[in-house]
Amino acid sequence: MVTRYVRRNVTWVDCVSPTQTEVRALMREFDIDPLIAEELLLPSYKPKVERRESIIYVILRFPLLRGANRSPEQEVDFVIGKQFLITTRYEQIDPLHLFAKAFEVEAVLGHDNTTTHGGHLFVAMVANLYRALTNSCDIVNQRLHDIEEHIFKGDEKRMVAQLSQVGRTIHDFRQTLVPHDEMLKSLEPTGTRFFGPEFSYHVRDLVGTYERIERTLGNLHDSLNELRETNNSLLSTKQNEIMKTLTVLAFFFFPLTLITSLFGMNTEHIPLADNPYDFWIVSGGMLITALGCFLYFKHKDWL
Repeated sequence: MVTRYVRRNVTWVDCVSPTQTEVRALMREFDIDPLIAEELLLPSYKPKVERRESIIYVILRFPLLRGANRSPEQEVDFVIGKQFLITTRYEQIDPLHLFAKAFEVEAVLGHDNTTTHGGHLFVAMVANLYRALTNSCDIVNQRLHDIEEHIFKGDEKRMVAQLSQVGRTIHDFRQTLVPHDEMLKSLEPTGTRFFGPEFSYHVRDLVGTYERIERTLGNLHDSLNELRETNNSLLSTKQNEIMKTLTVLAFFFFPLTLITSLFGMNTEHIPLADNPYDFWIVSGGMLITALGCFLYFKHKDWL
């Protein structure tokens, strides 16, 4: 599917899983190199910045919060020209959908923005995608706060899986964003030669936004590690307490079991066997033994 937007003298063509016919038409209209046009048909999985004559070709992958049947990252291909920008993606990307709505409204209202060439539109679009990532980081941060509350409410066992899921999300985000630093820094000299010196300022602003997201992810990773250590400590303490209690109970019942076994032996001369109060005497002895063990354990602070 191909959707076209126009603002002032800049055209944005947004392609979602384009067909060969659609790509061939764009190649003829915007004079796109056939090798680049071929790459637009399928995901590349490898970020790149490449200049071909009158266009700059950029591939970036953006992380995504995991969900049912959703990939943890999404690829966007940018074909940047003087007066146009072509984006190719292979599934729905919500931030781009919202950006398209804002783009249409501003075009209808005739707002005089700084969008004077495809490079400006590219910068605005990537900045919008980074803002969406910042919102995703806020969601992850809120998840960590919720996990912290559950940990200190005694739900440590269930939080092990929750911490692992959040850790997986943070790892996915950081791994997907790693190439962005190199790609943006490669884009700066290429874009500056193509669009002029002022384009360097916009790319550096993008780099600054990327670095803020990277620092945020680093802080989230540190918070995750702290919560994981705290959760493991509480789990270990709780397990130690359980083992301590079970061990004390085992020692508590051992003398009672021993007494019962002795008087249950099938021998000829069992003490108190002929005494009419033998049951009560044995039971009383076991009760006194149990009480003595209990007081001893309590004195030792084992209970």
